[in-house]
Amino acid sequence: MDDKNSLIAFLNKKVDLYNQPSFINSDPVSIPHLFTKKQDIEIAGFFAAIFAWGNRTTIINKSKELLQLMDNSPHQFILQHNLDHLKPLQLFKHRTFNSDDLLYFIEMLRQHYLNHDSLENAFFPSNNLTVEKALNHFKDYFFSLPHLKRTEKHISSPLQKSTCKRLNMFLRWMVRKDNKGVDFGLWEKISQARLICPIDIHVSRVARKIGLLQRKQTDWQAAIELTKALREFDNEDPVKYDFALFGLGVMEKF
Repeated sequence: MDDKNSLIAFLNKKVDLYNQPSFINSDPVSIPHLFTKKQDIEIAGFFAAIFAWGNRTTIINKSKELLQLMDNSPHQFILQHNLDHLKPLQLFKHRTFNSDDLLYFIEMLRQHYLNHDSLENAFFPSNNLTVEKALNHFKDYFFSLPHLKRTEKHISSPLQKSTCKRLNMFLRWMVRKDNKGVDFGLWEKISQARLICPIDIHVSRVARKIGLLQRKQTDWQAAIELTKALREFDNEDPVKYDFALFGLGVMEKF
């Protein structure tokens, strides 16, 4: 795959294969697709992204379990719940995400949505932020209420040198816009050209194998390096190649 043009053609073909409605049902992006109201999409997508490590079927099932506890109206639940509504949530657990974490997330989201129409403002309080600054801001903002220290591990940031894979995936869902129907394109304070490609062990393995990533650590700098390489293929929509790299890594075991 030394020839750049043949690599672009190869990856574009894989993007077309996986960036399809048929991709949705087996992926965590199916969770926000259960809703049509903007705030419901944001909240459902946010939890699905936060839960997105490990087995995808489990991620989807746990996300649906949580949404059922919210009467499948997450925005209304966030704003209007009372203490009795919260009691069933105290049994909820997904891997290391427990009820203490969940109750904090719900309270923080309540405070946010009491003052803002969209979760976009939590990431992008102004229009000129880079994704790196937005993610660092979001972590500070999200943990601005009294909380248990352990809950912080569920929100990563570039300051920790994390890849921020799950939050970058969430931003892709919310920001990226095309006519294929997978991503939502609801947010407009940042262009999709400035998004950072989600990267995990599967994506990084494929990226190294085809020469898009030299860095040995899979960290924030690796996400930056990979996205920079992808911008040479499509400067306006570099993160569309997430479909190709993820598909090759997870579906095809490339």
